[in-house]
Amino acid sequence: MRRESLKFITATGTHNFEIEVARSMEEKSRGLMFRQGLADNAGMLFPYEPAQEITMWMKNTYISLDMVFIRADGTVLRIAAGTEPFSEAVIASNGDARAVLEVRAGIAAKIGLKSGDRVIHALFGKAEQ
Repeated sequence: MRRESLKFITATGTHNFEIEVARSMEEKSRGLMFRQGLADNAGMLFPYEPAQEITMWMKNTYISLDMVFIRADGTVLRIAAGTEPFSEAVIASNGDARAVLEVRAGIAAKIGLKSGDRVIHALFGKAEQ
């Protein structure tokens, strides 16, 4: 997977990330399974078309993650913080989302990310702000 840039615009400022984008069904199925670590400014984006109720799980995932569900307009819908490694419990977007971004657990709180904050990436239209 190629790396792409993504930005979060929060009350604490602009936060730059270098992410991987899981575009194929195979990439989405594997996600971050079996990885032992993830940098503070890294993550994986799972795009869906059209926007829909998205469900995820943590099967075979060694590290706890924050799952950021993002609306089609690039705003944060919901954050599932500190997900449990290896859990098969379903984690839902609780509304229509265009994508999910997985980052290391605690990063959302560290950058002050909240519902309604803006995500800048080509998937959500205008790539730069």
